[in-house]
Amino acid sequence: MIPQYRKQFNQEFSQEKYDQLKDILTEKGGMAPAFRISESPIFLPNEFKNKLLHASDSIIDQIKALPAEVLYKAVPDNCRVPNDTQHPHFFTIDFGICRSENGEIEPQLIELQAFPSLYAFQKTFEETFCEVYPFLSEIKNKMPNEEFKNHLKQLIVGDENPEHVILLEIFPEKQKTAIDFALTEKLLGIKTVCLTKVKKEGRKLFYENNGKLTEIKRIYNRVIFDELDRIPDLKAGFDFREDIDVQWVTHPNWFFKISKFLLPMLKHQFVPKSYFLHEFPEHESLEHFVLKPLFSFAGSGVNLNPTKEITDAIEDKENYILQRKVTYEPIFEDINGEFSKAEIRLLYIWHENEDRPILLENLGRMTKAAMVNVDFNKKDAIWIGSSNAFFGD
Repeated sequence: MIPQYRKQFNQEFSQEKYDQLKDILTEKGGMAPAFRISESPIFLPNEFKNKLLHASDSIIDQIKALPAEVLYKAVPDNCRVPNDTQHPHFFTIDFGICRSENGEIEPQLIELQAFPSLYAFQKTFEETFCEVYPFLSEIKNKMPNEEFKNHLKQLIVGDENPEHVILLEIFPEKQKTAIDFALTEKLLGIKTVCLTKVKKEGRKLFYENNGKLTEIKRIYNRVIFDELDRIPDLKAGFDFREDIDVQWVTHPNWFFKISKFLLPMLKHQFVPKSYFLHEFPEHESLEHFVLKPLFSFAGSGVNLNPTKEITDAIEDKENYILQRKVTYEPIFEDINGEFSKAEIRLLYIWHENEDRPILLENLGRMTKAAMVNVDFNKKDAIWIGSSNAFFGD
C-alpha cells in the first residue's frame, strides 16, 4: 500500500536501523518495550483513511443514540462503580485491514473499547519512526506534538495539580505496557501508582509521594476491573465499588458499556454481523463466525473455529458473541517478498464538555499468524508486532 513509500522504506531498511529504532524507544521510555516492535510502519492510502473515519463516525453516532439504560445493562452487577459519567474519556476502535468482494481494500470492525490504550507510546513511536526514516515526516500525523500533549493533559490532569493525579494500575512494573506508563509520567508529570499502594481514609484516597502522603483527586485508570478477582490474595487499597471522592479518567463502568457488548447493535458496511450467543439464529452457520467473550482483553478466550459442542457447553451464553469472520488481507510486503496482515486501532479521546471524541493517534498491529494480537505472532518472522500507520497518496 502506497507503493512509493513502501518501496523507499524497504530499500532503506536494515537491521541496524531496526536496532536503532528500538534503542531510541528504550532511551525515551527508560526501559525496553515488553512487546515486539515491528520493523515496519503500516502504509495506507488516504482513501482507506476516509473509510475508517466514515465508519467510526457512524459507530459514534449509533452509540450516542443508544439510551443510557441500554449501555448500563452491559455492566455486571458485581462490577458497578458509583458516580458514572455522561461519556467515556477514551474511545478506541479496532479495524481489520481486509479486501472486499469487489477487490477493494477496506476496514472491517473487530472491536471497540472505552479504555485507554498506548496513547503516549504511540505518539513517541511515530516520532521515532520519523527520526530513523526522515522521509516519513512527509506523511506523519498532522497534529503537532504540543497540541497532542495539551489534549492529553487537559483530559487526564485537567485543572488539577499533577501531584494529585495518578496513573493507577495493578503491579504496573509487571505490565507489558509499562513503557507507556513511563512515557505518560514524562509527558504529564504524574506518578504511576499500584492499586495495593493506595490508602483510603473516609471517602478520600492517598498515595506516598516522595515520602509525603498525598491526596488523589483524579485517577487515570489503567486497571481492568473485572480481572481483579482473578488475582489471588490481592490486597487492594480500596474497593472500586465504594463511593469515593475522586474523578475517574475514564470511569470503570465504560470498560463494559463500550465493548463487544455493542457489536450486535451496530450496523454499517464495515461492521461484520454479530449476535449474542444465546440469540444466534438457526439459519446462520457457526463455521462463518468467531466466538468471543464479551469482556476479554488481548485476544484471550477467542475461538476462531467454534463448534456446536463448544457453544452448547457454555453456560453463560449472554456473555459471548458470535461475530462474522473477516479475512485480513496480506498486503504489507517485507524485504523478502513475503506479506503481513494488519489491523489498526484508532485512538480517540473525549473531553468532558465536548459532543464528540477527537482522534489523536493510531496503533497498528502486524502479523503473519492467524490472530493479529502481538502475543500470537511467530517468533522468527519479520514485519510483525506493534506498529504505527502512516497515510498518504
